[in-house]
Amino acid sequence: MKIAVLLAEGFEIAEAMCPADVFRRAGLDTVLISVSDSKEVRSSCGIIVTADKTINEAEDEDFNAVFCPGGMPGSVNLSQSWEAGRMIVKTAQSGIVAAICAAPAAVLYPLGILDGRNATCYPGCESFAPDFRFSSEGVIRDGNIITGKSAGWAFDLGLEVIAALLGKEKSEEVRASIYYKD
Repeated sequence: MKIAVLLAEGFEIAEAMCPADVFRRAGLDTVLISVSDSKEVRSSCGIIVTADKTINEAEDEDFNAVFCPGGMPGSVNLSQSWEAGRMIVKTAQSGIVAAICAAPAAVLYPLGILDGRNATCYPGCESFAPDFRFSSEGVIRDGNIITGKSAGWAFDLGLEVIAALLGKEKSEEVRASIYYKD
């Protein structure tokens, strides 16, 4: 199973790295993808992460899941990547799409991914999707779409993605291995 973690300049570090960590612990082929021409991507707090590939290097690959971290201006920058949007829409047709914080509203909503779905996002980001009613829940899985509220829910979102791809037992195994909510 292969999952893309899309990184745009200004992404929220915890929202990207906590899920990426648990994805790899679960044995998912986790590919960090920069949506720019550079593999080096600066987070919203100034930490530079080196991606495995650029979006152009990965655009012809198939993924079982795509994950969009939030953060500002990361979510806005991610929403402006045509290639990332194409990858998200393609994956949504048969795989899992996950997003957290501002990304459900700023990235998924404009692509039509949330149509007819329940979703959550960071409080205040609803302005990116003024005619959509977001839930106040921490993590919501509605079919093949998984959304998370904020950095505080990053592990929960990651574990839910694992459950969707590999089953609840594998998700529980990873949760126990990191003594999360023991």
